[in-house]
Amino acid sequence: MDCFCCVGNCRVTITLTLTLVAASLAFADEAINPQTAPPCKESDTDVTISAARIQAKLLHSTIHSTLRVVHDRYYREDELLPIPAAAMNEVFLEIEASENVKLRWLAVEGQAMNIDHVARNDFETKAVEALKSGQPFYEETTGEIYRRAAPITLSNHCLKCHMPDRKSTRDRRAGFIVTVPLSP
Repeated sequence: MDCFCCVGNCRVTITLTLTLVAASLAFADEAINPQTAPPCKESDTDVTISAARIQAKLLHSTIHSTLRVVHDRYYREDELLPIPAAAMNEVFLEIEASENVKLRWLAVEGQAMNIDHVARNDFETKAVEALKSGQPFYEETTGEIYRRAAPITLSNHCLKCHMPDRKSTRDRRAGFIVTVPLSP
């Protein structure tokens, strides 16, 4: 059955994404200074702002690419499959549980497809404005957390849901937020 095949392929893609994310996070820890990086242990929790920034960039790139591939190859709205961004929330929960990193979508331009994606606080409101104005990212470090918001491209096939009354097919932006706890 076509639907089952697509769901199976989507699961494989999401599993590969989780593997890439785990490898990226491990690489980010060593990328700061590979000569002095201690051996990686399960109990290591020391995260600097530089390491958090690298982790956030890698996560953004991995999630953005995965979303585009899953949406383009496996999603067909007439098959009643969950939308890829919603399916990716399962990935977010697994990453949060295994890596202690929080991930979430952010509505920037167009309709929020889920009210959980609207800006919730001052950081997110500023991030929406920064991303709307074309900035490549918006970041903030407060206390013991580093947060980075970066754009997710809403291309033409995304716009029929996110911007049903559009007058143009130019790409728009959504956002993606990565929150990484820092070492005290």
